[in-house]
Amino acid sequence: MHCLRPAVLSATAETFVAAFPGDVLYAVKCNPDPAVLRALHDGGVRHFDCASLNEVRLVRDMFPDAAIHFMHPVKARGAIREAWERHGVRTFVLDSAAELAKIRAEVAATGVPGRLGLVVRLAMPKGDARLDLSGKFGAPAEQAVALLQDARPDAAMLGVSFHVGSQCMDPLAWRIALDLTGGVIRAAGVKIDVVDVGGGFPVAYPDQEPPPLGAFLAEIEAGFDRLGVQGARLWAEPGRALVAGGASVVMQVQARRDDALYVNDGVYGSLSDAGALGFRYPVRLIRPGQDATGALVPFRFYGPTCDSADVMHGPFLLPADIAEGDWIEIGQLGAYGACLRTAFNGFDRARIVEVVDRPMLETPGYDTRSVSIAA
Repeated sequence: MHCLRPAVLSATAETFVAAFPGDVLYAVKCNPDPAVLRALHDGGVRHFDCASLNEVRLVRDMFPDAAIHFMHPVKARGAIREAWERHGVRTFVLDSAAELAKIRAEVAATGVPGRLGLVVRLAMPKGDARLDLSGKFGAPAEQAVALLQDARPDAAMLGVSFHVGSQCMDPLAWRIALDLTGGVIRAAGVKIDVVDVGGGFPVAYPDQEPPPLGAFLAEIEAGFDRLGVQGARLWAEPGRALVAGGASVVMQVQARRDDALYVNDGVYGSLSDAGALGFRYPVRLIRPGQDATGALVPFRFYGPTCDSADVMHGPFLLPADIAEGDWIEIGQLGAYGACLRTAFNGFDRARIVEVVDRPMLETPGYDTRSVSIAA
C-alpha cells in the first residue's frame, strides 16, 4: 500500500519555490502520479521537466497553462514534433550537433510558428553524488562552446544546463559546476538567457543527513552572480528533493529466517533503490493494538519474486520480535518508488491511499511544520 502525503508535498514545494531565486522545474520522472503532480502544483510549481512524450502529455492534460520543458538530451523525432505542434512545448535540451539538427528539422517540419528555446547540457566531471550522472549525457566544454554558437541564431531563448548527480550532499559541487559553466559561456561569446543548475538536491535518509537547503542555494546564487550573465534567468530541476518525504509504502512480513525478513515488496516493486544501490530507508513496525517488544536490531529484506537478486541488505532496524504477519512502513519513497514498479512474477498490485501524518524523516531546510497531524 502506497501512502501519499499531499500536504507534505505541497508544503515542500512551497518552501523550495519560495527559496529558489528563479524557476523551479519539477522532474516528472521522479514520481509522475497525478495526485503528486496536483499537490506540487498546489505548492506553486508551474514548470515541469519532462523526459518523454508520455510525460509531456500527462502534464499538458492536467495543467493546460503549465510551462513544459523537454529536457531529455536524446529525443525521438516524432516526440519533438508532437511536443511542439500539439502540446506547446518550446524548450528542448541537447548535447550534440546531431540533436540540434534533429530539433531544427522536426520543429520546421510542423510549420507551426513559435519561439524556440534551446538548452545545451554540459558534461560534468565525476563527482561524489550518490548516483553519478557524468557518463551518459553532456557535451564536453569545447563541443558545448560550438553548440552554443551554432544554436544562438535560431534560439529565441538560449540556455546552458548541467547536473551534478543525484543525491549530491556537497553544496560545493554546484560551485564547481557553475565555474565550469562560466568558462564555457565566456568562450562561446554569445548571449545566454538561462542557466539551469539541474537537480540532485539531497534529502535525509537514515545514514545520510544533508546540509540545509540554504547551503546549496547560497552556493548557487553566489556562483550565478560570478557568471555576470546580465538578464539571464536561473532554473533548477528538483525531483527527489520535492517528493521523497511525500510517500511511504506499507508491506507485510510473510516469513522470518533469523535476520532475514521475506516481504511482499522488493527491488522489482517499490524498493529498487534499496537493492543494487543500497539505499537505506526509515522503517517502523505497524502492529495494530499491540506494542512491539525488544530492542531494535538489524534486518535484511527479501522481496516476493523468485529472483535471488531481489534482496535489500539495509540494514533496516526493527523490533527484535518482528514476525510473520507484521506490517512494516518504509518512508522516503516518494522519489523513485512506485514509478519503478514492474509486473515481474505477477507482483504488481498496489493500493494507493492519502494520509495526513508528517514524513517519517525531516530534511533540513524544508518547512513542513504546517502539515496537519493525524488524530
